[in-house]
Amino acid sequence: MENEKRKIAYSALKPTGDLQLGNYIGALRNMVAMQEQFDCVYTVADMHSITVDVVPADLRRRSYDFMAMFLAIGLDPEKSILFVQSHVPAHAELTWVLNCNTMMGEANRMTQYKDKSRKAGKAGINVGLFDYPVLMASDILLYNADVVPIGKDQQQHLELARTIAERFNGRYSPTFVVPEGYYGTKTTSKIYSLTDPTAKMGKTDDNLSGVVFLLDTPETIRRKFTKAVTDSDCEIRAAANKPGITNLLNIYSVMTGKTVKAAEKEFDGASYATFKEAVGEAVIEFLRPIQAEYKRYIGDKAELERIIRSGAEKASRIAYKTLSKVYRKVGFIV
Repeated sequence: MENEKRKIAYSALKPTGDLQLGNYIGALRNMVAMQEQFDCVYTVADMHSITVDVVPADLRRRSYDFMAMFLAIGLDPEKSILFVQSHVPAHAELTWVLNCNTMMGEANRMTQYKDKSRKAGKAGINVGLFDYPVLMASDILLYNADVVPIGKDQQQHLELARTIAERFNGRYSPTFVVPEGYYGTKTTSKIYSLTDPTAKMGKTDDNLSGVVFLLDTPETIRRKFTKAVTDSDCEIRAAANKPGITNLLNIYSVMTGKTVKAAEKEFDGASYATFKEAVGEAVIEFLRPIQAEYKRYIGDKAELERIIRSGAEKASRIAYKTLSKVYRKVGFIV
């Protein structure tokens, strides 16, 4: 029905590295598509970024960059709420209440915390890293999100948010919507490094040759695809024992809208060099209008800041309505 209330979707990206092709294929394009089905709340999660050491100037620059890129790919501030997380203090305020409704054992079981702690060593662990999943729960629950688009690495965090919501609802009466995971379509959502096709392409990878950033120049993109790892075979087909070629076929499929099978047929008999060049050109052409829009937004800081402020105002209205309800239920004077 036309007047049927749409479900709310919440998603956030952490500005700890420059956005790359894996971010677009795995998350950003789905965020654009979801605008047609859900009332979407999207944030640049700068508060989550400081659980690790960051250069303040870099964080500030990337926060603007991420918002400009959100707009460039087609996120519409008239359809979705777009804001920077730290501009809505209710995220931090609700986290304290949720901390008091989260068990130490639950937080301690988070595998991402364990993995990052192991890599950092004891000297590199801070309380924020431990508490990260509770802040994430606050992000989601503040907006009564029905669905949260997630990958496998975030399933445990969503489960904690659900547990916290159910516990609070049981203790104080129904307050929070218990969110569900949203996994989008069954199409390719994971893109791998061009230099190591067994490792996920990541915006903070040490080997930049394997990562295609959304703002890379055409020359840089061509160079990266020319050097992309393939195999000793000569067939262009997707297969478990051909991760490099499979990764390139998946990228080509998303960039052109063609199926992997159609791409295999198109390049039947072609050399790897020809195929890699074609994938690179497809990426260049796909990113061309996005890069042009990004430059337009990042070049008009006044307009970009207006959009950020407007988004924060919309988000705050919802967030503080939820927070006020929570405060009353736990016994605070409101």
